[in-house]
Order: sequence, then C-alpha cells, then structure tokens
Amino acid sequence: MPAGGVQEGYVRFRQYRVWYRSVGATEAGKLPVLCLHGGPGATHDYLEPLEALANRGRRVIFYDQLGGGNSDQPHDPSLWSVSLFVEELGAVIAGLGLKQLHLFGQSWGGMLGMEFALTQPAGLASLTVASSPASMIQWVEECNRLRAELPQEVQDTLLHHERAGSTDSSAYQEAVMVFNRRYLCRLDPWPEPLLRSFHKMAKNPEVYHTMNGPSEFHITGKFKDWNIIPRLGEIRVPTLVTSGRYDEATPKVAETVHRGIPGSRWVLFEDSSHSAHLEEPERFLKVVADFLDEVEQQ
Repeated sequence: MPAGGVQEGYVRFRQYRVWYRSVGATEAGKLPVLCLHGGPGATHDYLEPLEALANRGRRVIFYDQLGGGNSDQPHDPSLWSVSLFVEELGAVIAGLGLKQLHLFGQSWGGMLGMEFALTQPAGLASLTVASSPASMIQWVEECNRLRAELPQEVQDTLLHHERAGSTDSSAYQEAVMVFNRRYLCRLDPWPEPLLRSFHKMAKNPEVYHTMNGPSEFHITGKFKDWNIIPRLGEIRVPTLVTSGRYDEATPKVAETVHRGIPGSRWVLFEDSSHSAHLEEPERFLKVVADFLDEVEQQ
C-alpha cells in the first residue's frame, strides 16, 4: 500500500453526491493526478492499475462520474451532456481542494479532459489523453472500418439488429463482444477490474445509451456530432497522447489529437488495443509517470 493509504468519500455536485477514492500521499514537488474514466457511464474500476503511480510519491485520485458506480444515479436522460460532466469535473477539483493537478483521461475521459482544458482552468499542469478521439464523426468512420474486418456473420448480426431496433438482444451484445475483444481489450480472459466496470455499467446503462448509443460503433446518442478538432490548438498545457496499435481509437484518431494539440507527445503501444494500461501495464505506467515527472521538472 502506498504511503498515505486510501481515502474514500463524496463531493457535493448540485444536489448529488459524487464518490471519490484517493490513493497515496503527495510528496513535496509532486502534484496529484486525477483520473477520468470512460463510457460515458462506466466506472473508475478498470483504471485501478493506475494506483501504482502512487508508488512514486504521487497522490492518485479516481471518481465515479454521476450516473454510475458509487456515485448517485439519478434517472433523467435530459441531464446527461458534455457540459454537465465538465461542470462536475470542476466541482470535484474544487471539492477536493486541488489547486494544482495533472489530468489523466481514458477514452471518453480523455474527451472530457480535452473539453475541460479548453476552459483554460487555473492550476492544470498537464493532460494525458489515452485512446480518445477529438471527433465522434472520425471515431465512427474508423470504428466502421474496423467493423468491416469482422467475420461476415458477425457483421450481418449487427446490421440486422440495428435495423430492427433490437440492439438490446443477447445476439447483438454477443456480436458486439467480438468487436470488443479485438479492439477494446485483447487480453483473454479480461482482467477483473474491466469486467467489474462492464458489470456495473450493464446494471444502469442510461448514461451510455443517452450520450453514446447501443455500441461503440453505432452512435445514436447526444454526442454523435461532437467535434473539437478545430479547437485543439487552444489547449495550452503539456499533453501526452497514448493509443494502441489495435485500438478502436485508431492510430488515425490518435494522430488527429496529437497533431491538433501544440507540442503534444504521442506514444503508440504496439501490443495493445483500447486498454493499453491493462494490456501493457508496466510500460504504460512508466510512460505516464515519466511524463508527469518531466512536466514538473520544467
């Protein structure tokens, strides 16, 4: 257990409670890193390997975004929007008294991190964007290209249920998992923290279905037209971009983010898909830890 132990509690956001977990203690000169999970509507669980960053004297903080996991789960589809989660992130930072910090965002969490950075917040030391797009239009184009590489019977099953409006069927979900096991996490079996996040999200998929849709590639939700590519040049903090060779956030997607954010660094993990922190954990942790240390030494 890292020095400083573990603290868990709640931050108030509007009339709701947002759960957080803080691991380790920040040593002199080391800023905390706040981790943003994906989904939207997933939970912090699958990011647990990042707790190891605390072994280098850095506090690591997670929270479950509103609508999932240990946080309050109001049932109101009108609530769920990018702006709500940007506001929530600000409330978490203020509620935990984080005057200076690093942000780490994975998948949707990286999208959220970029949106937050665009508000030019005070005290943001760096941003890590792990397997995230800057445009859902580009994301869908790339995911559909990957989908076309699936076995024909899997493609036929997906298309049939999307046309029939039966994407909640077990046959559709099984076909989606064929995609996920190629492009979301290639480990077999999947790590327990990832299974735990999927299990929790399946219990209440309202946020995911409202904002995203029924799958990673059939985007029917609120942010199907989301696109910040024209604004990436406004992000003014040191930024690390990471992605996997077999990632649903394809190298083309990651390159778009990297080229758009001035001075950013891009690291491609050759043996990973969308979950490099699970698939190549030792190298991933070293890349992120070294980046954070380097930022603080400048």
